[in-house]
Amino acid sequence: MKAKRAICAGILLFSAMGWSLAADAAQEAAAPATKLVTLGTVAGPFPMKTRAQNSNLVVVNGQPYVFDAGDGAARRLAQAEIPLQKIGHIFLTHHHDDHTAGLATLMSVAWDSKRTEPIQVYGPHGTQQLVDAAIQYSNPSAVLRIEDGGRSKPIKEVFFGKDVAPGLVYEDANVKVYAAENTHFDYHKNQTDYDQSYSYRIETPDRIIAITSDTGPNEATEALARDADYLVAELNSVEARKQVLIDLGQWDKHTEAEKAGIMRQAAQGHLSPRDVGELATKAKVKAVILTHLTPKFNSDDYTDEALEVRQYYNGPVIVAQDLDSFF
Repeated sequence: MKAKRAICAGILLFSAMGWSLAADAAQEAAAPATKLVTLGTVAGPFPMKTRAQNSNLVVVNGQPYVFDAGDGAARRLAQAEIPLQKIGHIFLTHHHDDHTAGLATLMSVAWDSKRTEPIQVYGPHGTQQLVDAAIQYSNPSAVLRIEDGGRSKPIKEVFFGKDVAPGLVYEDANVKVYAAENTHFDYHKNQTDYDQSYSYRIETPDRIIAITSDTGPNEATEALARDADYLVAELNSVEARKQVLIDLGQWDKHTEAEKAGIMRQAAQGHLSPRDVGELATKAKVKAVILTHLTPKFNSDDYTDEALEVRQYYNGPVIVAQDLDSFF
């Protein structure tokens, strides 16, 4: 019930659209086919006590689809009571480790749970390479598990990675998944083999969900989010990112050039509260869910940031917790 109360509280706090508890209860009673779960809600590579790294789950007619798999994704799926052997489709937005560090573990545990059907991983250039590396990482354990008994299918016959281009990247009876290339890496575009980042749009029989992931403001993500029921948006603070490094005692260990690069990436490759509000208004989304939150070591209060989003968007704004559910 916690997650359901969280979205109701968020709507009552930040909405001017006239949504109500009664309307929300009626919606739940209608048993919609689609559920969104914010599995992990913190940004950055550093482990946090109360939040797992970035990952989102969309469940349609009982079938799960995972979007990003930061550290802690497998544990959060277990807490969400999702049978891991049902995990067959994973979509990556980009290859920063707070979006991928849990991928090998998630696939390995799904295989350990007796999944023999393919686990397909879709994403920008480098996704196939990442999955191939996950096979190598997981293979010694898998070989031993097969020798131990109870399993017989090698993981290389289950794990598959696919580099996909922007556009329609996946479709089945439950979902259509579209990708748009965003501007997360535009400040160093074409300098590496991996500087491609996606936002996703998921269309189901009863919902449209848009996931910005990490990005600066851009028209492609705005078009992708058009008329979405939920805009799952990252929430970035440049100064908070700097403060994390100060709190960890790392800021003064960086060179001046490294400090400038950190601040440039934080400013140009992410969405500020104002950016989120303006995006939500332009795209005419029905509600905003804030996730990929810049870590705070001395607080977990993002009320001020949510209120800043509301200065530019006249609709529900919800600060997500891990394992919040949205119907």
